[in-house]
Amino acid sequence: MDVEQLCRDHGADEVVIARDLTEVDGREVATRFDAAIVDLMLGGASTIDFASGLRAAGIPFVFASGYSDVDEIKASFPDVRLVGKPYSGEDLVQAVAAACGRA
Repeated sequence: MDVEQLCRDHGADEVVIARDLTEVDGREVATRFDAAIVDLMLGGASTIDFASGLRAAGIPFVFASGYSDVDEIKASFPDVRLVGKPYSGEDLVQAVAAACGRA
């Protein structure tokens, strides 16, 4: 599934795909993005700190991951939906809409 195209099909103007955390400036996120879809592991690194920064900045987000140990996520982010891979486009769109208060 092409997540970028899925986002565009549902109204996203700008979609940024990062394959590594160094590709995203955490300080810029709050002013640049309206929402995020975060994989739990990106470029071999955990995105937990990045997700904490999103939460602190008030950026709605969901986790989309095949990562199997979800206990840490549920404990640290009980209010953030985890969409498990493989997922349907509809599941992902609904999760992002809910995170943005548009469900």
